[in-house]
Amino acid sequence: MSEHLPDGVDIFLAGAGWTGAVIEPLAGDASFRRYFRVRHGDKSAMLMDAPPPHEDPTPFLRAAKWLDANNLRAPLILAEDAARGLVLIEDFGEVRMREYLDEWPQDEDEIYRAAIDALVALHRLPPGPFTTYGMSEYLREARLFTEWYCPAQGLRVDAAGFDAAWEKVISQLLPRQRPGVTVLRDYHAENIMLLGSLQSQGLLDFQDALVGHPAYDLVSLLQDARRDVSTALETEMFDYYVERSGAGADFFADYARLGAQRNAKIVGIFVRLWKRDGKPRYLDYIPRVWAALERDLTHPALEPVRAWFDANIPADLRKAGGGAFDT
Repeated sequence: MSEHLPDGVDIFLAGAGWTGAVIEPLAGDASFRRYFRVRHGDKSAMLMDAPPPHEDPTPFLRAAKWLDANNLRAPLILAEDAARGLVLIEDFGEVRMREYLDEWPQDEDEIYRAAIDALVALHRLPPGPFTTYGMSEYLREARLFTEWYCPAQGLRVDAAGFDAAWEKVISQLLPRQRPGVTVLRDYHAENIMLLGSLQSQGLLDFQDALVGHPAYDLVSLLQDARRDVSTALETEMFDYYVERSGAGADFFADYARLGAQRNAKIVGIFVRLWKRDGKPRYLDYIPRVWAALERDLTHPALEPVRAWFDANIPADLRKAGGGAFDT
């Protein structure tokens, strides 16, 4: 197994006081990062391998330290060697929100309320030391839909019109995201760990944090690409967030705007993971994402984007949740 471990890992662990630790590989996901559980006696930690040039652990380290400094529960950094892409972090255990709720669905309401409480706390803070989520980033992300999904379905579409429609839609919310909040960007049931109680929750996968609109992470949680969230629960938790945060009258429109933008992006990303990275399993998530996208498009704030979909995406594909793919 040693040839599959990160280069220099023994020296790194020895320097951190973990000489002779047992290293257990964990299942990977949608990036070049790898994770290992490290055990030494009765203690354990997580080893992140984020090898350059494909990965850079610096954004993760910056975000984790900022979150922990502000009493939000990111894993503590135990040791780091950013040049080698090695980071030793606190072990949050194995109880993820996703799998816990698969087994104990009766706790859904309590767990989601705790997750929203964490968002409310995050949004009460001044924004962190991160880049602003601007129009160029929103458009670049939405464009993944026309760059990957449309060619995979053999569609010739009006790409310039797609950009123009999104620019009209997103420009309406930009004034309301100033000065902004820290946006974790991947806040959902597979990136939330339960730490001994339903209310004690740990955060994962926040290395791409930006400063943006408070609706973004709420959409990520309530329109989860990997877990069914009922429309009743989505409505209940949206209302709970508004009650706790005091969000204004335009918040629901912005929630729909960012829901549609995020879901269009995710459809493109999942097709890219199949076509470019050889990971077809992500195609199975597209019908769920597509259903949320279609719901978002019904909001009047999305009229320009909805008109583009009506003109460019065949009705049979839309009714089929994005359609089948020739894998």
